[in-house]
Amino acid sequence: MPLQQGSARMRQRTVLLVGIAVLLAALVLAVVLASLLTHGRHEVRPKMLQWKDRGTTKNLQEVVLGRCYSYITAQHPELGDKDCLKIWESLKDAFIYKNPCNITPEDYQPLMELASHPIPCNKSLFWSKTGDLVHRYTKSNQNFLTLEDTLLGYMADRVSWCGDPSAPGINYESCPKRNECENNPSSVFWKMASKMFAEAACGVVQVMLNGSVEAGAFRSSSIFGSIEIFNLDPDKVSEVHIWLMQNLGGPQSESCSGQSIQRLISILEERNFKIICEDNYRPVQLLQCVHNPDHRDCRLCTNSTAIS
Repeated sequence: MPLQQGSARMRQRTVLLVGIAVLLAALVLAVVLASLLTHGRHEVRPKMLQWKDRGTTKNLQEVVLGRCYSYITAQHPELGDKDCLKIWESLKDAFIYKNPCNITPEDYQPLMELASHPIPCNKSLFWSKTGDLVHRYTKSNQNFLTLEDTLLGYMADRVSWCGDPSAPGINYESCPKRNECENNPSSVFWKMASKMFAEAACGVVQVMLNGSVEAGAFRSSSIFGSIEIFNLDPDKVSEVHIWLMQNLGGPQSESCSGQSIQRLISILEERNFKIICEDNYRPVQLLQCVHNPDHRDCRLCTNSTAIS
């Protein structure tokens, strides 16, 4: 009897040990399989598309919301009814999880409608190749507004964004340049915003061009030359004033009688606009000299000449 009991205990112990071994083997197998599956998913996850321009601005949501609230509360409280959260969501929806080469104007239409606001007559100031100078001028003279001084332009100025079909839907590493694909998020946005800015212009409008550009101050391929000029409304705009600014120290590549400016004047005249062109518009020239008071060109500011 004791022998049988001992034998039974041995069988029970053996069964228990075998059970434990099977359980441990199953656990090890489960861990290995989970590791393989996770590793496999990691390997097949599609990579972010690679482009040549800088990626989406870090903390884009915070940057856009901060600028929006600053604009409608501190700078333009008359726009206090704008919903900055909805504006951000409409911007995000325009590009997140989308191929950055397939962006359409329709993607941005909700954003344009939410962020648009009236532009006072006689204040619209367009520009090409004079970005630093024109924005210094509008900061010192509140009588003029560039696109970047509107809510849309203020939020988007000097920031970048683009999406990607793979998670997390936003590419922070790189975004496409215009020469990689024309319908990228930045190009489509600025074209739409520029078109809307031009359509809203009324009264006398101004454009600041760079007379020191060797290729010519007016370029038909620029945003101003291809979009803004053709969306000015002759029924709302009475005059177009061209301010042709040369860099201090030159070169003076073009004046109001230059070839590209004459081409611009012809386009405007065909659209029934009255045009005035000034070389080195004096208020802007004085601003140039404020920042470079010792420059030889600032010892005696030249007289502006008007062509009409």
